Amino acid sequence: MVQVKFHDKVNDNLLKFSVIFSKSDGNWVFCKRKNRDTYECPGGRIITTAKRELFEETGAIEYNLNPICIYSILGYDGVHPNTQETYGMVFYANIETFGEMPDFEMEKIELFYEI
Repeated sequence: MVQVKFHDKVNDNLLKFSVIFSKSDGNWVFCKRKNRDTYECPGGRIITTAKRELFEETGAIEYNLNPICIYSILGYDGVHPNTQETYGMVFYANIETFGEMPDFEMEKIELFYEI
């Protein structure tokens, strides 16, 4: 079972993940990875790559990106058994313009009016 906590502050060197909740024209933006059947939020392993991940996973080229909060995970997250607490940052992006999505791990994006 995974435990998720929210934090006011942590040392920047502890931040390892980024998750980006995104909207475009009032619709939520979700990505579908090529090897999965589910949709997910853009994100990545290293906090300084949030802008790069947003582009690589959605094709977003014009957007506003704002930090929302810091979180931590402890326990099995569905992919990895986390035996140590790991920390990340949640962002919100308002995407104005999409370009061509790079041919990496994402198959496509979809816009949803509701989550």
